[in-house]
Amino acid sequence: MAETAEPVEVNRAACLEGLPHGFLGRRGGVSRGDVAGLNVGLGSGDDPELIAENRARAAEAVLPGARLVTVYQVHSPDCVSVVADPWTDSERPHADALVTARPSLLLGILTADCAPVLFADREAGVVGAAHAGWKGAIGGVTDSTVEAMEKLGASASRIVAAVGPCIAQASYEVDEAFRDRFCGQDQAHALFFRSGRAGHYQFDLEGYVAARLAAAGVASVERLGLDTYAQPDRFFSFRRATHRGEPSYGRQISLIGLD
Repeated sequence: MAETAEPVEVNRAACLEGLPHGFLGRRGGVSRGDVAGLNVGLGSGDDPELIAENRARAAEAVLPGARLVTVYQVHSPDCVSVVADPWTDSERPHADALVTARPSLLLGILTADCAPVLFADREAGVVGAAHAGWKGAIGGVTDSTVEAMEKLGASASRIVAAVGPCIAQASYEVDEAFRDRFCGQDQAHALFFRSGRAGHYQFDLEGYVAARLAAAGVASVERLGLDTYAQPDRFFSFRRATHRGEPSYGRQISLIGLD
């Protein structure tokens, strides 16, 4: 496998300081073409050997020697607990969040504009990771993650959470039907929409996810404020790839574990 001189970029959250974690982008990988860099998406159409190398590099950058565990993401509100030996990549359960109290595991969530959220209750020794796209976010994937962590001994009042790189409000144009879906659930959700061109709005996914976390009672929420769409040298973006007419798009990974 060819080496790359560029190191893996690991973005970290202050609220998770001291815990093995990181919000990774595309820097430091071996994939080429439209998915060049640290593409970890098993469904991206990339060379499986390159994906495997990228996943290994990602894990090594955050918790060397740990076993990486991911799920088959389907934009759901579902969360699974890793309490026994983890599944293989081919056996990944359909879910969009996972939690554990087991050491030497790295929980991984893949994104390409959706919001990755990492959770921890240090006192209980429980961590979690969630994939919060708009469907999962409005469906309650972050609530499900908090509930699953509490079943493992965590307490919402001790949980800290960080929202990583995702598409920013300035880059996320939606139509009226999209806005109506959110405001139909709660009129207060109008706060997360800013008027744009005629019949369109700019949606604040990061702010909405942070608000859902606060409403769930977590102790603190940190927002990294990194826009995946606007930084093509650092992050993969589904919407940017679509706008450019690219045939595929890469996925970045966000990781958290316990020593």
